[in-house]
Amino acid sequence: MEFVLKTQNGSDSLVFSFRDLDGDGGNPPVIIAPKLKSNTTYLTSLKLSNESSSPVINITDEIISEATDHQFFYTLSGQANLQFTYLDFDSNAYPVGTKTNMVTGNPGTGSLKITLKHMPDKKASGVQNGDVTNSGGETDIELTFDIVVE
Repeated sequence: MEFVLKTQNGSDSLVFSFRDLDGDGGNPPVIIAPKLKSNTTYLTSLKLSNESSSPVINITDEIISEATDHQFFYTLSGQANLQFTYLDFDSNAYPVGTKTNMVTGNPGTGSLKITLKHMPDKKASGVQNGDVTNSGGETDIELTFDIVVE
């Protein structure tokens, strides 16, 4: 997974990434989580790839083509003050979450959990606003990044 962040004026670009080429067990995953600037707006995009196959498979394209069956959720814990707004939607005008607007607040630390749900109930309470609690469905992927806002 690559979670790419670009400032609105394009002056800064950051990439959070999670790579685990040998899957569960074996070597630990390689996780990169750069520090964020406080009080900054970032345009974000997610890219999921299966790097264990040759050629590499872009899973994001599949998610977008099946947008009505998928949604990403961004869940915070700790003192990392981030706010997300969905920028991409399925054919029924429900959020997908491969692209978001993310605004950082004051300095702080915490964690960001990114969850991809398959067949979520997009009509359930809070789901359109990014609350995973009532989403149902199956979890396709769930990763957590440590967050530092300076």
